[in-house]
Amino acid sequence: MSFNIALSGISAAQTDLDTTANNISNVATVGFKESRAEFESVYANSLFSNSKTQVGDGVSVAAVAQQFHQGSLKFTDNPLDLAITGSGFFATSNGVDDNNLSYTRNGTFKLNEDNYIVDNNGNFLQSYPVNDDGSSASLSLATTDPIKIPDTAGVPQKTESVTISLNLPASDTEKDVSAFDPSDPDTYNNATSVTIYDSLGDAHILNTYYVKPENASAESTNQWITFVTVDNTPVDTTDTTITYDVDSDGDGLFDSTATPTYVGEDGETHYGTMLDFDQNGTYISNDPDPLTFETLGVDGAGLLSAGADATQSITLNFDNPTQYSSSFEVTALEQDGLTVGRLTGVEIGSDGLIEATYSNGTSDPLARVAIVRFSNEQGLTQAGSSWIESQSSGEALSGEANSGSFGSISSGALEQSNVDLTTELVDLITAQRNFQANSRSLEINSSLQETILQIR
Repeated sequence: MSFNIALSGISAAQTDLDTTANNISNVATVGFKESRAEFESVYANSLFSNSKTQVGDGVSVAAVAQQFHQGSLKFTDNPLDLAITGSGFFATSNGVDDNNLSYTRNGTFKLNEDNYIVDNNGNFLQSYPVNDDGSSASLSLATTDPIKIPDTAGVPQKTESVTISLNLPASDTEKDVSAFDPSDPDTYNNATSVTIYDSLGDAHILNTYYVKPENASAESTNQWITFVTVDNTPVDTTDTTITYDVDSDGDGLFDSTATPTYVGEDGETHYGTMLDFDQNGTYISNDPDPLTFETLGVDGAGLLSAGADATQSITLNFDNPTQYSSSFEVTALEQDGLTVGRLTGVEIGSDGLIEATYSNGTSDPLARVAIVRFSNEQGLTQAGSSWIESQSSGEALSGEANSGSFGSISSGALEQSNVDLTTELVDLITAQRNFQANSRSLEINSSLQETILQIR
């Protein structure tokens, strides 16, 4: 009996040594959770034995239980390095269409050759689908998919609308509208430009020029004329009947009208449009409102390349411009077109939302990192550097990071091993002493046996 007791102690001490050594060896493993050898006394009793004098039968290993307390965070420069602060696991699968999931706290993710987010073993990080506004479409594990980062932002978008807010100086010098020449700055008062895009994503420069016409300020009304070019090619409004009032005799009353036109280098007459301001410099209207221009293709301005949408036209909107006695200032200048965008970065929020940012200034919500927790984490079955669900752990509970009982996600960070090296070294000494003590017990039992066998 005593031999078996000593042997059980040696076996338990050996398990303790193995567990401690494994913890120490994984002190630098990302997401590793330390284990603890847990023991219980072996006690056998029968109906005919005296429990008051019964000696125990040694010790057995009850469990090698992993401890899932939080490890410290190590911050990195890689946005695909992820760490969970709080409860939860990342879900991964072996293949794109594989529904068998495993769970990990190791967030060392990267892109594979197909732009999927994977771990070091090639397992695919799972995500929930999201709506266009970034809200979760579903939080069920049955709907999770691997995360693929696109390398473009999709098809380009042609510009259809340009919006401008500005101030035109009230004290500017009046100029002859008919003498306007976009290549001669002395023939206009101010100008500004914006980049627009055709249906192929090619960039074009739209310039707007502002001329304060001669003898056009009377009866507390102030008028300005604007002309438009795209890539230095004149673009006319669709309404060529626009006129502005003129005080021809200088008596302060409008007594004639003029058409805002000029003859370009192509020998053609080109038309401008009019902006009206009251005596307080407040915008009244432009004529027409909004300003719609001829098509940019071959049947219009003729400046688009072959293959682009020739019917593209631009609508120009003036958003409450002013005419104050201050310098020319553009306060807003926007257009609704897009060129083809190339991926410039990936951002992952604390709620797991993955957004791709592109060179054309857009960002798209792609997916939400799936977070899973279990009622009994210690019931999980370890499979390498990850865990799989078991009957003891209970079913996987899916949810959104940073909500409820689910932890938050830190991008550009890794959860380090939760092993306390100092504690493990002390445990190693303790396990070694236990092993030696049980070995000594076995040795003494052996000596007693020899003594008994030598009695004659």
